[in-house]
Amino acid sequence: MSQVEPGLRRRMPIGAEPGEGGTSFRIWAPACAELSVVLADGRETSLAAEGNGYFAGFLPGIGAGDRYRLRLDGSDQLLPDPASRRQPEGPHGPSEVADPHTYGWRHPEWRGASIRGQVIYELHVGTFTPEGTWAAAQEKLPFLRDIGITLIEMMPVNEFAGRFGWGYDGVGLFAPTRLYGTPDELRGFIDAAHGQGIGVILDVVYNHLGPDGNYLPRFSKDYFTDRHDNEWGEAINFDGPNSGPVREFFVSNAAYWIDEYRFDGLRLDATQSMQDDSADHIIAEIVRAARAAAGGRRIVIIGENEPQETRLVRPQERGGFGLDALWNDDLHHSAMVAVTGRRPAYYRDHRGSPQEFVSAAKHGYLFQGQGYAHQGKRRGTPGLDLPPWTMVSFTQNHDQIANSAHGLRLHQRTDPARLRALTGLMLLLPATPMLFQGQEFTASAPFFYFADHEPELAATVREGRQDFLGQFPAMATPEMQARLTDPASPELFQRCKLDWAEAGRHGHVCALHRDLLRLRREDPVFAAQGRHGLDGAVLGPEAFLLRFFGEAGDDRLVLVNLGADLERASLPEPLLAPPAGRAWRLLWSSESPDYDGGGTPPVENGTGWSLLGHVTLVLAARPVSAG
Repeated sequence: MSQVEPGLRRRMPIGAEPGEGGTSFRIWAPACAELSVVLADGRETSLAAEGNGYFAGFLPGIGAGDRYRLRLDGSDQLLPDPASRRQPEGPHGPSEVADPHTYGWRHPEWRGASIRGQVIYELHVGTFTPEGTWAAAQEKLPFLRDIGITLIEMMPVNEFAGRFGWGYDGVGLFAPTRLYGTPDELRGFIDAAHGQGIGVILDVVYNHLGPDGNYLPRFSKDYFTDRHDNEWGEAINFDGPNSGPVREFFVSNAAYWIDEYRFDGLRLDATQSMQDDSADHIIAEIVRAARAAAGGRRIVIIGENEPQETRLVRPQERGGFGLDALWNDDLHHSAMVAVTGRRPAYYRDHRGSPQEFVSAAKHGYLFQGQGYAHQGKRRGTPGLDLPPWTMVSFTQNHDQIANSAHGLRLHQRTDPARLRALTGLMLLLPATPMLFQGQEFTASAPFFYFADHEPELAATVREGRQDFLGQFPAMATPEMQARLTDPASPELFQRCKLDWAEAGRHGHVCALHRDLLRLRREDPVFAAQGRHGLDGAVLGPEAFLLRFFGEAGDDRLVLVNLGADLERASLPEPLLAPPAGRAWRLLWSSESPDYDGGGTPPVENGTGWSLLGHVTLVLAARPVSAG
């Protein structure tokens, strides 16, 4: 029998934790009467039953690097640890004891990040560089800092089956995938980012598990429930019988990434599918545990929520869940309709009109409880009182690029001038902006959905993807269905890797993003993120203005025209009038030659207004001299 170390203190309630003289093991397996640890050399040691479904023990002489499997009730099949910290041979292979203390942190003074003032950059480690590793990604951090990125949002890195994938079908939630490097190389990336002044948050999936390598039901059927529907498979049991240890599993996982890897926060995937009828919702519990694990560091927790439920970002003491921000799909949809003119599927309720951009700038979500034709029901909840930085705005992300026939990026679906204009608008809005990898240099690499599975499962995944894309009428036709990409194709995965030589060749695009983010960061009016007030008005069929109010009349006027040239002898709109004693002066133009633009003629000459087509301009209210 194993030795239970008297008074042994564990960092986490489950998994293998090395300590002085050996390793502590603790597993929740109420479906079993016996559970043992089997080492790589064949030695086997039984764990003691605690009487509550847990088995625990201390194995002397076992330490970091030792591999093991678990035997349940004498079965011939040996299984990985559900809370394994490393799976060097993938989710079906042996687990490995990992020591979080072997890495020497070089920037322990880093105090974390808070949501206000952040510029987010979403990246997928496997395609961010040709090598697809944390070590290779680390080399790009100075470039991201130079552009103006302050917070990296890393797509899921938990262990998953196959040679490549997005990571949302993870099964080893405590094990950083072997595909991108070692656990300490992940720590090295985060540490190096902190050295560059960049925070890193992790995209985590707590709404379902992947279909390949999910051994949790072997340990307990209570990990899942049929009490709730889930579009990706079985729902997690957060509120049914024996849900306490299940909640502990996921809450501990959130705390683990913050504590042992020093992530600066989390992005919670598809929170609408984290269904829980408990008085204390699992999301609220995860938020509290993550913040407690950070100690004195600040962290950022962002949610994806398709129904647009604003209670997620309200304080827990007022009945909310305490998140810092939510993804804003509404703004993305309006932008895509504006530049493409197309409104299929979930774009149906958006027109891409100037009023939508004005409303989004002022109020965040466009749907806050009105009827939503695409779903035939109301969508959203009130959020007029929310600070603008609680909305994460974007024109590209991993889902939206992939939800097209050819994985096209925005610059491949519009002209350069309109792209520059829209980029100027999105990066100056008071919301928290987010870029998707390569967007800052108009990367030519597409981004498709890819997942490497065994043939039968791969066929099912391919059919499911075809069905999903079939909601878009153009992709539902037989000729397009026959041409949709195969997610299991290794060549498809390779096509999605960024070509970093383009960052050098597209210097004007990098300059566009760098200058805009510098303006956002250093200009006192834009840096205030609407703290002194924001208003807007429609100027034409595709033209509008946003007025950012500064202190003592130091206002900014953002003029946006996504359509044809606008010529007006006069414009009866008071927001166009400069403050008393001041006049509008050009501060920034999307048509600057520095960005391959064609130049910017005068906008207003006292008797009329002239606004170029496909342009965004920033005017500053400057004092008029006594003369």
